[in-house]
Amino acid sequence: MKYRDDIRNVAIIAHVDHGKTTLVDELLKQSDTLDGHTQLQERAMDSNAIEKERGITILAKNTAVDYKGKRVNIMDTPGHADFGGEVERIMKMVDGVLLVVDAYEGTMPQTRFVLKKALEQHLTPIVVVNKIDKPSARPEHVVDEVLELFIELGADDDQLDFPVIYASALNGTSSKSDKPEDQEPSMSAIFDTILEHIPAPVDNSDEPLQFQVSLLDYNDYVGRIGIGRIFRGTVKVGDQVALMKLDGSVKKFRVTKLFGFFGLKRLEIQEAKAGDLIAVSGMEDIFVGETVTPVDHQDALPILHIDEPTLQMTFLVNNSPFAGREGKYVTARKIEERLMAELQTDVSLNIEPTDSPDAWTVSGRGELHLSILIENMRREGFELQVSRPKVIERVIEGVKCEPFERVQIDTPEEYMGSVIESLSLRKGEMQDMIHTGNGQIRLIFLAPARGLIGYTTEFLSMTRGYGIMHHTFDQYLPMIQGQIGGRHQGALVSIDTGKATTYSIMSIEERGTVFVEPTTDVYEGMIIGENNRDNDLTVNITKAKQMTNVRSANKDQTSVIKKPKQLTLEESLEFLNDDEYCEVTPESIRLRKQILNKSEREKASKKKKIAE
Repeated sequence: MKYRDDIRNVAIIAHVDHGKTTLVDELLKQSDTLDGHTQLQERAMDSNAIEKERGITILAKNTAVDYKGKRVNIMDTPGHADFGGEVERIMKMVDGVLLVVDAYEGTMPQTRFVLKKALEQHLTPIVVVNKIDKPSARPEHVVDEVLELFIELGADDDQLDFPVIYASALNGTSSKSDKPEDQEPSMSAIFDTILEHIPAPVDNSDEPLQFQVSLLDYNDYVGRIGIGRIFRGTVKVGDQVALMKLDGSVKKFRVTKLFGFFGLKRLEIQEAKAGDLIAVSGMEDIFVGETVTPVDHQDALPILHIDEPTLQMTFLVNNSPFAGREGKYVTARKIEERLMAELQTDVSLNIEPTDSPDAWTVSGRGELHLSILIENMRREGFELQVSRPKVIERVIEGVKCEPFERVQIDTPEEYMGSVIESLSLRKGEMQDMIHTGNGQIRLIFLAPARGLIGYTTEFLSMTRGYGIMHHTFDQYLPMIQGQIGGRHQGALVSIDTGKATTYSIMSIEERGTVFVEPTTDVYEGMIIGENNRDNDLTVNITKAKQMTNVRSANKDQTSVIKKPKQLTLEESLEFLNDDEYCEVTPESIRLRKQILNKSEREKASKKKKIAE
């Protein structure tokens, strides 16, 4: 069998924040790829504004570097389980993985998630213990943890014999020794190990073409772009080829453009062969998992599995009293067009129409997945409303099931009792408890996804911000009866439309937590705070002080009110109850009752109680 020794395809996988993207930056800088004029920004691979702000990778990206005359294709993958669909498909494009693990934190839930996907594809692993320069680094323990995880996930003997490199991506150093003082000021230890251990792709370019699409991109000029790997054969610009669709049909098209990846750029190329990672344009409706073959030799590769959505929300046209004030796109047609455009590139998303022409059911992989879509839309000038997230139930073998998540919590010991209690109230089942030293404890739970909606805020205040929580989808299990989770406190709801005043905020403060500042525009039915008790309370926040004589007119200026609690988009979505919406515009995030008028709300809740 022939191999292409001039090329290696490798993916970088890790838990969130363990340094994948920073490592790719360093590999780019230290390879023979960028010319002297290119200034690399920090985390150059994270191109989207939200990725830069939050420091997370949302979309998988690929780059290619040259080292010692060989081409190394590197895929940077997301660490969040919400984007697990991307990770899974990338595993099909590469022959090996660099598993990056933090030298202090060790293996985390998403490390487990991404490694499991890599081992299932029988890829060759290399372990990179990153952040070796941290004073608290414990490299030996971390390598043991990684080995245990490999054994637990059923790795074969070849995979268990993995090489380990110790590195500090931030400083651009690496070495095969676990002592920080032995670090060498280059990434050659990683590059050399890749060339030595990652198998070269098979060279079967003289056989009929097989190219499978693993990722999608979209460009207004050329339409959809399919990104993937050539598993067999050769493709040239101008070739007439067949696209084997997922439904079994076949479409013919001509390859109009081919792109190769080099450094941070996508360059046009004339031809590519087996083992290359490329992008192809010229097909209108190409989709992930489809195979491109010669017209006279139609032989499709197995369809890629895409993780099903586990959470859904209703997206609606904004119909609040303030609708249309701040956004550019407010109509149903515009929102629907935008949602359909998202489907062009995001395959883990599902959009279905509802009975109303102004509402759509949008299903995704988790709260983060959906909130990033909402955040992107709002930045583009859209106004919309969304409902409380709900988990997607399924019937499996006649039994009603719901998604369960594996939850890992790291917390100081003093908060352990309240964390265990709060999660057992949400029907979480403790599976493991590990003392990690320094008064820290690690708890592992299996909990219904329903119970975790809205839990983050409660968890952070319970652990005074010292707790760290990660959760990933585990499996569907039989449904637990009854209400789980949800908000315990009621809302403070405005009874009037106008501007909030300092005078009325002062009188409301003792009733609960206020979300709005003085002079904020409010409308009837808008939620302006959280009640201390479990019922909703209607309040007048627009009342001004009656000025009776000269002296008391200025007396108000010395009054001091507490700083209002400003909710982020994620916190607002977590806060929602079933009878509430979150109104999202380019400038504001407001919470509101679905029925704005107080007496109509009361009538509706009476009807609901009678019906129950």
